[in-house]
Amino acid sequence: MMNDIIADALTRIRNAAMRKLEVATLLHSNTVVGVLNVLEQKEYIDSFKVIDGKNNKKTIQVTLKYDDAEKSVINEIKRVSSPGRRVYKPATELKSFKNGYGTIIVSTNKGVISNDEAFAAKVGGEVLCTVW
Repeated sequence: MMNDIIADALTRIRNAAMRKLEVATLLHSNTVVGVLNVLEQKEYIDSFKVIDGKNNKKTIQVTLKYDDAEKSVINEIKRVSSPGRRVYKPATELKSFKNGYGTIIVSTNKGVISNDEAFAAKVGGEVLCTVW
């Protein structure tokens, strides 16, 4: 049984990027799909697709993105909240991350969105992870 499916997804992406793999396979959850939507929108990954498997088990195939020097576009991806320690931030503290070069992914009442969208909509929420 897995306690933190988001941390598992981030670790699988990080490990696949270190090994310079083309595709990473993740376990499916709606929150992970929301995180991947933000990563795709901010151009940290190329694409992803949900695949139906055996016994109604879904997986997600993520196509990773690399630059011209074959280095991963994702420099660092970290889980902030955990099941034992939830981290919540108001909208005013979500203004920028790494001087605008990074992204904070936040779970709000408007769904899983980036810090830019949360600041513009003036909503805070649980900080899921940071990427730069």
